[in-house]
Amino acid sequence: MANTSSRTLRLLSLLQTHRYWPGTELAERLEVSARTLRRDVDRLRELGYPVEARRGVDGGYQLAAGAALPPLLIDDEEAVALAVGLQAAAQGAIEGIAESSVRVLAKVVQVMPGRLRRRVEALRAMTVPAQWGPDAADVEPEALTTVALACRDSEALRFSYTAADGRRTERHVEPHRLVCPGRRWYLVAYDLMRHDWRSFRVDRMTGPLSTGERFRPRELPAEDAAAFVRAGLGNRPGPHRAEAVVEAPAETVRARVGRWGTVEEMDGGRCRVVLTADALDWPAMVLGTLGADFRVVGPPELREMVRELGERFGRASEEG
Repeated sequence: MANTSSRTLRLLSLLQTHRYWPGTELAERLEVSARTLRRDVDRLRELGYPVEARRGVDGGYQLAAGAALPPLLIDDEEAVALAVGLQAAAQGAIEGIAESSVRVLAKVVQVMPGRLRRRVEALRAMTVPAQWGPDAADVEPEALTTVALACRDSEALRFSYTAADGRRTERHVEPHRLVCPGRRWYLVAYDLMRHDWRSFRVDRMTGPLSTGERFRPRELPAEDAAAFVRAGLGNRPGPHRAEAVVEAPAETVRARVGRWGTVEEMDGGRCRVVLTADALDWPAMVLGTLGADFRVVGPPELREMVRELGERFGRASEEG
């Protein structure tokens, strides 16, 4: 059994990963008795963390919103700045940053008191984000945090969804993961009304609401959520499939492209890159920032876009 200090930190970490923990399961994870668990919870309360307890056979604990932020070594002004910054990062297109920003934002919002939430909302409402590219989709931070918390806590979601053809339907789903390929957010979830896995664009969701219904996570029929979204985009008529040969080793390119594309090794220290996107400007940007020469295989529209960009940058670099 770990010492008191490390065990208390472990307890706090567990409380932040789930909305509600049954007492017996929490005690088992910490390898302590129910009495020791109660003492550790009291210790967190003494430190300022708002831990709620539910009595009875199915009793347990959860970290709730309090009158003030827990002692995270930041003041109110810093907390507001943190939340606003995370919201801005969640709207960005930098690989890996958007998704982690939403996860952290969900944790911060969970314990943020109402007076600070109102300040954050006021700043967001009065600020216009400078989204890059014509296809950048506007997603409400409240919707992202609601969906992220439902994914984390394995709670069912209800929302209205508007399809590409404008048709609106009501959905009841078991959320799995949020994925951000490029500049759009997708929710991977099991649709309880259609009895199948689906991916939903978050900017087309209206009024997402957690029902409070807990569920046992199902096995996703894909390597991970990103692979599921990529496969779905590849099967739709709208998105573009961009392919290029890059004059760099596959390992180097794979580290830059990440999971949003497939990289196949070729001879001569080259590799083949395939990217799927709603618009061609994103693949053009990715290829242009690889730091290596490349040749566009297709589609022809991407080849033409790269040629125009090359000419434009060439003119920009001329003296005078």
